[in-house]
Amino acid sequence: MLAQINQTLIDLLGPFGPLIAVGMLGVAMVLLTLPMLFQKSRDPLDRLREQARDPAVERRAERLRQEGPGDKLAKFSTFLEPQSEEEYSAARLKLLRAGYRSKNAVRIYHFAQFALGIGALVLGGAYTFLLSQTGDPSMQTVMLGIIIPGGAGYMLPKYWVTRRQAVREENITHAFPDSLDLMLVCVEAGQSLDQSILRVSNEMRAGFPDLAEEYQIVSLEMKAGKDKTQVLRDMAERCGVPDIASFVTVLIQSQQFGTSIADALRVYASEMRDKRVMRAEEKANKLPTKMTLATMMLTVPPLLVILIGPSIWDIYTMFNGGM
Repeated sequence: MLAQINQTLIDLLGPFGPLIAVGMLGVAMVLLTLPMLFQKSRDPLDRLREQARDPAVERRAERLRQEGPGDKLAKFSTFLEPQSEEEYSAARLKLLRAGYRSKNAVRIYHFAQFALGIGALVLGGAYTFLLSQTGDPSMQTVMLGIIIPGGAGYMLPKYWVTRRQAVREENITHAFPDSLDLMLVCVEAGQSLDQSILRVSNEMRAGFPDLAEEYQIVSLEMKAGKDKTQVLRDMAERCGVPDIASFVTVLIQSQQFGTSIADALRVYASEMRDKRVMRAEEKANKLPTKMTLATMMLTVPPLLVILIGPSIWDIYTMFNGGM
């Protein structure tokens, strides 16, 4: 049946009939989907929820989403940003953990997915067009040549952000024990916690910019008058590192129960140093297992050639000479 449809399209539209039909089908699907995205009907329950919310909170959230006149993607925000509050918050948090803090980061992220997906789709179509010039590709080859680049282009921003998030969390994890030692020195020297955090941020900026930036944000928020407990919890949420979440819990409990911050920092800094040594030992113990396969593939075949090769050659020569 597919062969008959393919032949019919070739008879009607020429040798590129299947490719033209696939392109027209894709354009038609996009044109049919866009009106549904822009004219989404509102749920009556959503109206009730909006009426129950605080108007001041709504106006503040709306101001946070608004951009200046130079933002050219603002008019496409309905299409490029998730309309669900949970989805928008999850995307925003993921980009924050990757180091992207601009107000329109979510919008740019989804625009990059859309643009790269369409661009890769066009490049795949051009490739299949050139391939059809030199031969007669099958329908499956044409479809794979168009869909695979489009999917790869769409997933590329997601892979990039996920990779950036993993690298940033690893950098913060490596720098965190040193920052605790420096913070302990500052606190024992008589500085307050706010001054210690600012000093650590300035001292660590050259070597560990990711963690220094987080400390600077904490210091600025404390200066602005935000609740210290909420500031520390926001830092733990932005970083996404379990060690910092535990550290925030220690500081909050120390503040609530009135214990010495210096004692809490001393104990926790010692634990973080021990944990860093344990991570290094874990990587060292994994190294022989990881090298086993490479050792077998790169060492055993040459060794067999050196040891068994001359004997095989002598046997081969003896049999040929006897015959």
